[in-house]
Amino acid sequence: MTEREQLLDELRPAAFSIAYSMLGSVSEAEDVVQEALLRVHQSLEGGEQIASPRAFVATITTRLAINELRSARARRESYVGEWLPEPIITDGLDDPARHAETADSLSLAMLVLLESLSPEQRAVLLLHDVFDYGYREIASIVGKSEDNVRQLATRARRHVGERRPRFQTTREQRDELARRFFAAAEQGDVAGLEALLAHDVELTGDGGGKVPAITRPLRGRSRIARLLGNWMRLSAGHPGVSLRPVEVNGGAGALFLDEDDRLLGVMSLDIEDGQITSIRSIVNPDKLVRLGPVADLRSLLKPRD
Repeated sequence: MTEREQLLDELRPAAFSIAYSMLGSVSEAEDVVQEALLRVHQSLEGGEQIASPRAFVATITTRLAINELRSARARRESYVGEWLPEPIITDGLDDPARHAETADSLSLAMLVLLESLSPEQRAVLLLHDVFDYGYREIASIVGKSEDNVRQLATRARRHVGERRPRFQTTREQRDELARRFFAAAEQGDVAGLEALLAHDVELTGDGGGKVPAITRPLRGRSRIARLLGNWMRLSAGHPGVSLRPVEVNGGAGALFLDEDDRLLGVMSLDIEDGQITSIRSIVNPDKLVRLGPVADLRSLLKPRD
């Protein structure tokens, strides 16, 4: 590996972290990173002296991500059902976020919150609060004055802060609650599920119109427990279907697998103050292909002879 190739390889994880946090999509983030690194290579090839390659690639990546986010939002307006970020598995060695600077910035809950911000607010908040850039650096990156950047950050922080969980849960508590939840789900234990859910728990599904999924968020402990129980009873007719607990975007989650270990979906949990407050189920096959072989969810929903 040449010195230049090594530099580009070292810059890739930080660029991916910024792009994915901005876009909530692995495929879109990878496209942005590829273009950003190409531009770095071309600048070096042209003899340009880059004082700080990290700042240089952050600038290119952020600007490309802002532009991509604007067009992505237009596409999401016609998305079938609820749009959720593309999940990544963060407890393995091969996930694309293995070098991310912080898992908190990658949580599905945080990425969903960031969707409510403008692209510039999102960029400023992430660069300052997550990636530790100073306001002067950020002003240069996004092409605004330092005062304007501070105002964007304040408004974004206030908006996100109002909707963040108020009570934190330790990792041990989170993992134990998730273990009990997935065990109850596999057993179709509706009462056991209800005991773990907050009264105003919300379930969001993302099938993208490609496979069956709920098209609007559902709320309420009893309603969601019954629905999950029905799902698992349906899958019980297919021996070998299982839930495998994993860390999804830095939080509690599970892979929904068929008998051949092919992926049917990814489930993510938000846990607050000892209760599950939100469940996200991503079954759109386009958002699963980078995690491994994908099964046909429709076949699971057909009764076996």
